[in-house]
Amino acid sequence: MKVLVTGGCGFLGSHVCEYYIKKGAEVVSIDSLTKYELRRTGYAVEGARYYNWNLLKELGVSLIKGDIRNKQELFELSKDCDYIIHTAAQPAMTISIEDIELDFTTNVLGTLNVLEAARNYSIPIVNCSSIHIYGNKINRTIKEGETRFLREPQSIDENYPIMEGNLTPLHASKRSAEIYVQTYIDTYGLEAATFRLTGMYGPNQFGGEDHGWVANFVIRTLLRLPIKIFGTDKQVRDILYVSDAVEAFDAFYKNKKPGIYNIGGGVKTIISLGECLKIISEITDIEQNISYGPQRLGDLWYFVCDILKAKNELGWEPKVSNQTGVTKLINWVKYNIEIFGG
Repeated sequence: MKVLVTGGCGFLGSHVCEYYIKKGAEVVSIDSLTKYELRRTGYAVEGARYYNWNLLKELGVSLIKGDIRNKQELFELSKDCDYIIHTAAQPAMTISIEDIELDFTTNVLGTLNVLEAARNYSIPIVNCSSIHIYGNKINRTIKEGETRFLREPQSIDENYPIMEGNLTPLHASKRSAEIYVQTYIDTYGLEAATFRLTGMYGPNQFGGEDHGWVANFVIRTLLRLPIKIFGTDKQVRDILYVSDAVEAFDAFYKNKKPGIYNIGGGVKTIISLGECLKIISEITDIEQNISYGPQRLGDLWYFVCDILKAKNELGWEPKVSNQTGVTKLINWVKYNIEIFGG
């Protein structure tokens, strides 16, 4: 089996590469090694950027420094592939607002190029989207509890209205990519899926304020740096440990049932920002320095995936608990603390 992973040196992509190379597959990663997010974190940028590259190189992954906006390069790399996992993206709402052209060319044009490569060689593909495409009108359906926002029903399925509330360029680019995936399914019969992913976390993640909040909380706690909350710490997600996310890709390849899937931890992993901070503090035995600022445009204050469709159609469901997953992330950050400035 030969697998092409776009964004293979990113957080999710690196775990996908590692998973398939250990299963005996030939794995090719294409990654532009951009530093847009890392420059904003204050970490040792070069060390962080090449951490996953070096890890995958040791494992035997074929590493290509390239850009998904280069269609010809994608076509060359896709030859003889059995599966494409498209994790490359501009994922941050803040950056999409600041650089709308970067957001569009990466998330829309880049995805179109990947789909064209998949169509040209008849390769199954999964596109990574986000639960943010539902929009933040969901904020109006929640009520405030003691430590988290509450909602009934707790979970939200794929038929829930999308693109409602205050929209940002990230909403537009992610939804546009979804539409193109569906178009390739309907028009060309491509075996394709879109995964609407919730808050993922785990090792290999260099999270900051723009993206990857669980890792950001862990890193800043261990470095004893200030932690900033935008709006309120009662915001809720069904966080998903990265190994569970990776197994969802394999589940699609085995079943190949095209469509859109919510991929998250579900009701078993519901957690608020404040509750997550408390778990981290208890495990590390470190008192955190937390401050609060104004809420950000477009922020979604509550989302919990209804994962029944993925369970029924793909035979997938998450396994890792919040306590176990956060502990593993903490141990990884401790081991690599020098990259973060510690």
